[in-house]
Amino acid sequence: MNEFITIMNNYVAEVTEKKSKFIANVFHIESKEEAEEKIKEIKKVYYDARHNCIAYRVLENETIIERQSDDGEPSGTAGAPMLNIIKKQGLCNILVIVTRYFGGILLGTGGLVRCYSDACMKSIEIAEKVKQCIGIEINVEVDYSNIENFKYYCKKNQIFISEINYSDIATFTIQIQEDKKENIINDINEKKIEVKNFEILSKKIITVTE
Repeated sequence: MNEFITIMNNYVAEVTEKKSKFIANVFHIESKEEAEEKIKEIKKVYYDARHNCIAYRVLENETIIERQSDDGEPSGTAGAPMLNIIKKQGLCNILVIVTRYFGGILLGTGGLVRCYSDACMKSIEIAEKVKQCIGIEINVEVDYSNIENFKYYCKKNQIFISEINYSDIATFTIQIQEDKKENIINDINEKKIEVKNFEILSKKIITVTE
């Protein structure tokens, strides 16, 4: 997988059907372990709910890991439809947990599929999305007098600034696609951008700017 879409933060959406309430929590995740911890947290928050159905898809060590669970609902009525939505949307590094509070009226398998799907889709629709890929992180030290010029260079070249630390000198942490690495190194060496020093860090999942 070269590129994928993910969400920026965590979001909540609700669907109500025949007195049953479906609460969808969607999270950005970066590992299977993080997903499992979020699931434990949600189950503690909604400890009195009958079902906490889950679906997640995460890129870990350049391999996609997928998991889904109906958590006691009839087989195939919750986790699988939710995971299918995630995949059809081209999403990764995302966890959706739909909590159901039973309203006393049976919905049938078709009704359950529809409600879990609607809650999942509603939470995804409201989420802010970004494109990510496996890339490289670089620390770049810049004099205060050149900060605005460096910011302009990053914006012009679609380079994502993930962090700026200010001390005696400004240190930018930038994220670039692997095929852009040589371009920025050449621009630094040829003084097309003024920087004091730079350090290439390890590969990681980065945000791709448009």
